[in-house]
Amino acid sequence: MIELKTPAEIERMHVAGRFVAEVLSEVGRLADVGVNLLDLEHHVRGMIERRGAESCYWDYAPSFGRGPFRNVICLSVNDAVLHGLPHDYTLRDGDVLKADLAVGIDGWVADSARTVVVGTAAEEDLRIIRATEEALEAAIEVARPGNRLGDISAAIFAVACDYGYPVNTEFGGHGIGRTMHEELHVSNKGRAGRGLKLRPGLTLALEPWFARTTDRIVFDPDGWTIRSADGSRTAHSEHTIAITENGPLVLTRRESENPVTRGDATGQLSTKDA
Repeated sequence: MIELKTPAEIERMHVAGRFVAEVLSEVGRLADVGVNLLDLEHHVRGMIERRGAESCYWDYAPSFGRGPFRNVICLSVNDAVLHGLPHDYTLRDGDVLKADLAVGIDGWVADSARTVVVGTAAEEDLRIIRATEEALEAAIEVARPGNRLGDISAAIFAVACDYGYPVNTEFGGHGIGRTMHEELHVSNKGRAGRGLKLRPGLTLALEPWFARTTDRIVFDPDGWTIRSADGSRTAHSEHTIAITENGPLVLTRRESENPVTRGDATGQLSTKDA
């Protein structure tokens, strides 16, 4: 069942969203050459504990995973794109790091992801990160009452096509609120004008992710980490949003983050200090 949230409930989700944004900003600040993924994991654990928040990942056991997830953040490097299991890996110059975080505060959840480049950024890496950021903003822009769920999917797919990136449809966005995954799958590919009519109170996690040269994925032996099947580099951007009478409200916007404009070629949001 799809649950429409009241303005008061959306504000409670916004509390969780602001914290998620704060943590991801901190991860972006700390991600540097020589930093171990496990150090980032433990730093985030400390932040969650001090805030009195609850990790949505700890003990998460969906059908596709191997046993319960025993970390609080997903960290995926280079060709890894989703559900990256933090492990003993030291970041290197030029690595592309995807950080994905979902937490609950007082019973309400927010979920967000960002991609950063560690050290020296290659233009082709900035380009694919920029594509996911633009796709996310395009999806947010059409998340308005009266539009359809397919409008969101079509907006993401249109940006991917503009950049020439293939799109995988196995994993995408989802409903969110009292739990991390609520009813509704939001595909990153779809047809405008199709699907559920969007209504005020609907809350969604939108998450375009692309691989440079393939739409196929493979799983690591850990049963969690998802990579591009051909080893090409990847990027992932995600925000939790609420659809309101006045349009979309982004609940996980980072303070230093400005909405990306279509055609913006700076790539500055993708660097470590963004």
